[in-house]
Amino acid sequence: MKQSLIVYSGGLDSTTLLWEYADEIALAVNFHYGSNHNEREAECARRNCAKLGIKLIEIDLGFMSRHFKSSLLEGADAIPEGNYDDDNMRSTVVPFRNGIMLAVAAGLAESDNLSTILIANHSGDHAIYPDCRPGFVDAMGKAIAEGTYEGIRLSAPYTSLTKAEIVARGSRLGVDYSNTYSCYRGEERHCGTCGTCRERAEAFALAGVNDPTVYDTTSKS
Repeated sequence: MKQSLIVYSGGLDSTTLLWEYADEIALAVNFHYGSNHNEREAECARRNCAKLGIKLIEIDLGFMSRHFKSSLLEGADAIPEGNYDDDNMRSTVVPFRNGIMLAVAAGLAESDNLSTILIANHSGDHAIYPDCRPGFVDAMGKAIAEGTYEGIRLSAPYTSLTKAEIVARGSRLGVDYSNTYSCYRGEERHCGTCGTCRERAEAFALAGVNDPTVYDTTSKS
């Protein structure tokens, strides 16, 4: 019996997790919080869940875009170009985003009698995003277990993996990465110059896996 819920954006990492744990996943949850790339990711989430026969629900967290401060919520032009590192990407932090999403996921999991919540944070996020770090995952896992009758478990199996290792893993699973989206600008094509695009391209190169991403060749470098 399937007992897991996955917090699923439709991005590269969570899509790999979806495919790897498909046999255990009863429910995928996609959150709309007003990011530039929300709808692009959601389109990918719908396609992957349909292909795997996994139920997907989409939840509106629009209050975040109205009240939180982040370049990720302020339009394509607000996203910095350059490498995926702390100094350059700090403006893209959406305060406590994963905490909010995991709190909702815990309520959903308990309501549906599910025992595990899956999240796809990875080691490349640790320097930039506080709510992706091992300490946060451990603390949130304890809070979820203590705050639910059945002690729901938070599982983050990619916490110590690099993005390249995730790509290599997904390639072995047969993940179609053309059905994933990463660009923080949220345009039809990946811009190729923002930090997330550069991280994505680097991950495929390091993994030795063909990159199916369509990049906007008109973007400035």
